[in-house]
Amino acid sequence: MTVPQRTSPRIVLVHTITFKQARALAPALVPLAAATGIGGGRWTLVTAVVGVTLVSLGTAVLSWWRFSYVDAPGAVVVTRGLVTRSERTVPKDRIRGVEVEAPPLHRVFGLVRLRVDAAAGAVAGKDEELLIDGLPRAEGERLRGAVLTSRVRAPAPDDAAPAEPAEPAEPAEPAEPAEEEFARFDSRWLLYAPLVGGYLAVPLAGVGALFRLAQELPRDVVPDLVGVRTDDARVIAAALLVALLLLVAGAVVGAAVVNWRFRLVRRGGSLIAVRGLLTRLHTELEVDRIRGVALAEGAGMRLVRAARVTALVTGLGDAQRRGQLLPLGPRAEAWSLTRRLVPDPGPLVPHPPAARRRRLVRAVSAGAGVTVVGAVVTAAFGWWPVLVVGVVLTALGVPLGLGRYAALGHATGPRSFAVRSGWLVREQAVLERRAVVGWQVRQSVFQRRAGVATVTACVGAGRGGYAAVDMAAGDVAGFAEAASEPWAATFRAAS
Repeated sequence: MTVPQRTSPRIVLVHTITFKQARALAPALVPLAAATGIGGGRWTLVTAVVGVTLVSLGTAVLSWWRFSYVDAPGAVVVTRGLVTRSERTVPKDRIRGVEVEAPPLHRVFGLVRLRVDAAAGAVAGKDEELLIDGLPRAEGERLRGAVLTSRVRAPAPDDAAPAEPAEPAEPAEPAEPAEEEFARFDSRWLLYAPLVGGYLAVPLAGVGALFRLAQELPRDVVPDLVGVRTDDARVIAAALLVALLLLVAGAVVGAAVVNWRFRLVRRGGSLIAVRGLLTRLHTELEVDRIRGVALAEGAGMRLVRAARVTALVTGLGDAQRRGQLLPLGPRAEAWSLTRRLVPDPGPLVPHPPAARRRRLVRAVSAGAGVTVVGAVVTAAFGWWPVLVVGVVLTALGVPLGLGRYAALGHATGPRSFAVRSGWLVREQAVLERRAVVGWQVRQSVFQRRAGVATVTACVGAGRGGYAAVDMAAGDVAGFAEAASEPWAATFRAAS
């Protein structure tokens, strides 16, 4: 299909209702309305609503009319622009992932939008490489499969020509690739959500918005709290309990909305993740471009042995969201999924005692400083609370430092390696050896005195580099050679 195609005209209604294009004109229209001295009143409000709706409709129609896409055999071409025309071409062999998104209003009109990630350079000010908004659902599914298909190779010519022309064969129906399920979200896993900071952020923001709204409401609307003692311990405890229940319920509901009916399957050479209650997301990643997996455990998640898994894919933008393979689940389930995608390099090797000393010194230094200040203040003025705070912080720094040291580790295997670090969010990256494109070693003055170093594996996936922090300096060269291709042997010779 090389003829330019337009999206469904139904997208005009979606963009009109959501004021998608008209929102860009708001910064210019608001000062204009203020300068012309438009007053209040019912008819003024009606006129403003009608005018904004007409502007939204007009800009939506023009945007739809001036947008087209071409699904060529070797590339996807998108042309857009009202005044300045732009044409974007993305080769199919550069495409790293495809995401089909169906927000609630799109689902009402039977539409989807397609996001394409490609290693073809970023576009300034854009989050996605390519966006086609307003495709019918069937066309979106067809285009999703087409953009990840490898270019058709021409058949090799035969040296000997056939004596007689072969009879034309009946066209065979393309076989549907077998589907293998890798993971499925269990509704019981939603109970982990209150222990994840990301899911708590939404209800916290909602509570803050409610407090701000309550301050703006008229006094005759706000309930009369006369007679309620706000200094009563029971009232405070009840308020805290209600707030805690709201946060827990909000985190669970938020996790359910995002991960509803999450399912990860392998179909042919692709991993496909589907999730979402209001907005259904269909993300497809090529298995051949997956270079590793990152398994993350927050401090709260470690208490209940939960984790999340993200794929490290070459050239994939917004990897934390689009590369998500298991949004939340038991640690055993996360490790089972990890081993299906990347070979297990074996158990982690702990870092030397010097790394533990460095973690402890860093953890207790702040508390020790406050303790010294508190001792001076207590001796000079008799004011002891600062001293108590310093002692408590110093005592708490000991388990904190030990926990940070326990998070460190590295491992190497025949085909993969692993590094782990972090305390508030402990992350273990398991990477294939072929993912490494370079090594970087850093040694501060204090690290040199302690005989340790930080070695970073530079990869073209995920966040670009994964570090083994405070490894024994004598083990750096051997680790780099064992964790990458044979070219890293030169690193040993140069070290």
